[in-house]
Amino acid sequence: MRIIAGTRRGRRLATLPGEDTRPTLERVKQGLFSAIQFELEGRAVLDLFAGSGQLGLEALSRGARSCWFNDHNPKALEVVRRNIRACQFENIAKETCAEHMLCVKMIQRAGFLPDLVFLDPPYRQNRIQEVLAVLAPDLRPGALVAAESAAAEQFDFCGLSLRREYFYGPVKVTLLEKRGQDQ
Repeated sequence: MRIIAGTRRGRRLATLPGEDTRPTLERVKQGLFSAIQFELEGRAVLDLFAGSGQLGLEALSRGARSCWFNDHNPKALEVVRRNIRACQFENIAKETCAEHMLCVKMIQRAGFLPDLVFLDPPYRQNRIQEVLAVLAPDLRPGALVAAESAAAEQFDFCGLSLRREYFYGPVKVTLLEKRGQDQ
């Protein structure tokens, strides 16, 4: 696994051995970042189910302002920390090890308003909808949410607008946007 583009292009990333995490496939990551490549500059990112941190790190490499990485698995979060250090993003990255809904509450209390949210939870557990129900009302107009799920998985967009769905065999990436009153 590596960073595809930007200032850290080609940098290899560590992964968590075993089957505790499911890294985003390279072709899925390429498709997602092709779709949002001109919208990354200056964004504050939340990588809520970080795993190895590859989505947040890719965004930072391509010009995102900062990223808050979270994973409930301490071993996964250690991999995220190693990857952040390897990419030299320590000054623009924050990491927490918390259950996903606790992390959402933490960022709300901290006043962190992400402009781009990556949701790549374990499939078929309704976690995307659970997070959107709490997070969507607080997002600013123009904020994007990229949610990876099983292709057949359905969830409510909780007031966000569907920009597009991308299918990669058994995987679906749903790109949502918070629209303002004038959009």
